[in-house]
Order: sequence, then structure tokens, then C-alpha cells
Amino acid sequence: MQHDNVTGSLTQKAFQFFFWFARFEAALKESGFLKNETEGAAAEPSWQHFVDSHAGRYALTESGKKLIGLSPERQVVGNGKELSWRPVGINDCRTDLCKVVRMLKTVRNNVFHGGKSGGAGWDQPSRTEELLDAATSELHALAKLAGLEADLWQIY
Repeated sequence: MQHDNVTGSLTQKAFQFFFWFARFEAALKESGFLKNETEGAAAEPSWQHFVDSHAGRYALTESGKKLIGLSPERQVVGNGKELSWRPVGINDCRTDLCKVVRMLKTVRNNVFHGGKSGGAGWDQPSRTEELLDAATSELHALAKLAGLEADLWQIY
């Protein structure tokens, strides 16, 4: 997206999404959802452990449906190292939670890393705002599902 198309509203929504995404990952770590539990290992959140632990209790939310329906694409290396965009693969996901988490992480990667040109909807600020709203809402829903609200909001 070109800088001139980034509105104040979009900037605020992007900030809110990044803030809550980062807080959610911190809450995952605080709750023991770690990629590597070895002493001295880097403390990285394990989304997969989270999905495995909560998939059975997750009911697809409106924000989750919206994320899946908006279907953010993933940037990939194409022919001759040309960058292109492809739908995010979710066929290997056995649960709705897996699908939603994959979409959340794709939104995060796309907004953070971006690209000078993109797939369908890339230069449409209103679509990006829809994705950010749905993703932010879904992070809060997942925190509630997993009892991570205190860590998310830093209430101790």
C-alpha cells in the first residue's frame, strides 16, 4: 500500500492490532506455551501448542469467520525469484482454530513486512481495516477462551 493511502484510522487500527498481537504472544509465553522449554532457550511463543490445547473448545466466532472469509494471501517466491501472492493454505488444518491462527499470523506478517505491490485487495485501505478489526477482535476472543485475559491486559 502506498503511504499516501494510509489514513489516520488505518494507522490507529494497525497500532492496536500490533499492540494486542504482541501482548497475546507475551501472554502465551507467560502461560507456558513455549516452542522450546529447555533452560537457556530463547523464549518464543508456541502457537501450535496453543492450538493443540484449545482446538476442542474453540467455536468459530464472527471475527474468525470474517478472517477466513477475507482470506489474506501470503507472499511467496515465484518463477525467476519474482514475488507473488498465493492463498494461505488451510487444507491441512483439522480445526477451525488452526485456520484462524494461520490467518492471524498471515495478517501480522503482511502488515508488518508488506511489499511494494500485492495481491487482491492490497491497495484497498478499507479491506485492510476490515482485516485488522477482525484480527484484533479474534485475539481478544482467543484470550478469553484460554483464560489469558489477565496476562493480555497485564492485570496482576
